[in-house]
Amino acid sequence: TDYPGSKVIVVFDAKGKNFRHEIYPDYKANRPPMPDDLRSQIAPIHEIIEAMGLPLLIIPDVEADDVIGALAHQATQKKIDVVISTGDKDMAQLVTEHVTLINTMTDTKMDIQGVEDKFGVRPDQIIDYLALVGDSVDNIPGVPKCGPKTAVKWLTAYGSMQGVIDSADEVKGKVGENLRDSLSFLPMSYELATIKTEIDLPEALEDISHKETDHRRLLALFSEYEFRSWVTAQERALNSAGDDAEQAEEPVVEHNCDYQTILDKDAFALWFNKLKSADLFAFDTETTSLNYMEAEVVGVSFACNAEEAAYVPFCHDYLDAPEQLDKDWVLDQLKPLLESSEQLKVGQNLKYDKSVLANHGIELQGIAHDTMIESYVLNSTGSRHDMDTLAEKYLGRKTIHFEDIAGKGAKQLTFNQIALEQAGPYAAEDAEITLALHHAIYPQLEKIEGLAKVYHEIDKPLLSILSKIERTGAVVDAHILGQQSQELAERIVELEREAYDLAGEEFNLSSPKQLQAIFFEKLGLPIIKKTPKGQPSTAEPVLQELALDYPLPKLILEHRSLAKLKSTYTDKLPQLINPGTGRIHTSYHQAVTATGRLSSSDPNLQNIPIRSTEGRKIRQAFVAPDGYKLIAADYSQIELRIM
Repeated sequence: TDYPGSKVIVVFDAKGKNFRHEIYPDYKANRPPMPDDLRSQIAPIHEIIEAMGLPLLIIPDVEADDVIGALAHQATQKKIDVVISTGDKDMAQLVTEHVTLINTMTDTKMDIQGVEDKFGVRPDQIIDYLALVGDSVDNIPGVPKCGPKTAVKWLTAYGSMQGVIDSADEVKGKVGENLRDSLSFLPMSYELATIKTEIDLPEALEDISHKETDHRRLLALFSEYEFRSWVTAQERALNSAGDDAEQAEEPVVEHNCDYQTILDKDAFALWFNKLKSADLFAFDTETTSLNYMEAEVVGVSFACNAEEAAYVPFCHDYLDAPEQLDKDWVLDQLKPLLESSEQLKVGQNLKYDKSVLANHGIELQGIAHDTMIESYVLNSTGSRHDMDTLAEKYLGRKTIHFEDIAGKGAKQLTFNQIALEQAGPYAAEDAEITLALHHAIYPQLEKIEGLAKVYHEIDKPLLSILSKIERTGAVVDAHILGQQSQELAERIVELEREAYDLAGEEFNLSSPKQLQAIFFEKLGLPIIKKTPKGQPSTAEPVLQELALDYPLPKLILEHRSLAKLKSTYTDKLPQLINPGTGRIHTSYHQAVTATGRLSSSDPNLQNIPIRSTEGRKIRQAFVAPDGYKLIAADYSQIELRIM
């Protein structure tokens, strides 16, 4: 969905050996065999890919890397842009002005500059870099003691591996001796690390095409493997002729909408009268912060008819910003309208707008609908429930994203700093899209009696309750947390001393590298699992297994647990107490979990441990104000359990 209209090709490794094994019989000799539970998944994945209509390439005696390299090379020759989805560092050698990498596990992209930032060398030097450093996972030999920093230093000085070889006599010290001892095999390492781009493919790039999706086959496969939400999606696809939801998922289309930016009282009066006479109108606030306790309203947008909306700015204060209506005057005019329970409103995530308006003395009433909640109740796992995603899914429309007008990262503008030429259409679109989404989603919800009941009687009313709970906040005794933090600090120091005694030396208990040396080299503990780079793992599941038989891993687990409690809760929670209310104000999310449970963030108050004594103590810091008592109420639902 991120690259609509693009050709997608899926490549897998073929079974057996390839030309690299002929060059070096020990190639990948250190790799453990594929786990049986993973091996059994390969064939079903192939079936699903083919049923989706995606081209699947598996070429005998050729690694997937080389197939991808050949495809990228063909595309580059035709000046076609290529995105390779991979987390493999070897692929960095393929990056050009037309080829970028994306790691979907970390959601990061890597272009030419990205390669230089990550590795310290250009893409055309990656093969040299890999040959010098070696690869323990693929068992490609490198220069002993030549790490990434040394390789970058040499390639910066000598340009290429051949340049390093030619200048080997100039390199001093032990690493220089290692380099000279490695000269005989470095050309082989270079060849092993090189992705071949000139291999013969069964079809030319332009002849590789998508086939029509076999929805019936996908339905059978998804049913067999109990992918329930995907089963639902395929059932809808097969019934698309009479299914409004699927009919809505059409190609993105252009819309010519009338978006107005209101800068004078006459124009405001026209829109105000439209809103008063509307049976239902959509509205949205633009603010200075996502923190509802701190956010100030910068402007408001409205829509009461299709493809028509307006934005009323009053706090844009960038240089040369045009004169705007007075903020207090606008809010005074809108207050009776927004507080009227008879004047019906629809919004997207109105819990936030309700809280922000409360900062300005406005108690939002008349909440008839919330499109985020409508989408969530209709299909909690069908997609994300943000406005941009829903607009594309139900309306076939691409929206203006906040980053498009505000930028990203540290230089991102707050909304009051954005020019009205960009802010106006963005804000007006929010209201107009929200109204359109309601008209697209709500009729589907009404058709399903049980879901409509859940929406009207549970989830929609909960919106206002959660807003009140959030704004009320939780009373936290910072003194209790301070005492607990001190106790944790003392226990952590005790654990460190005990660890030093067990290890026979001082070391950093938080360093995986030092733990590896102590556990597996000095103490000779059994290696349970290895990291992707071939190093002994010290991850928590490994420590838990080792802790059954050895005291030091058990102690390290306790140290990690207490250090996390201290940094995440006893130290951090007091910093989150709002100076104005003296309480902590979290955000509760209705439209996240598949089961209907709430989640929370900033801070996450639902993740405080309860199984350990120390974790339970932290809950003691949440106290009732004088004259009140705490009660517990579980907002949940019946859930299927696997016994």
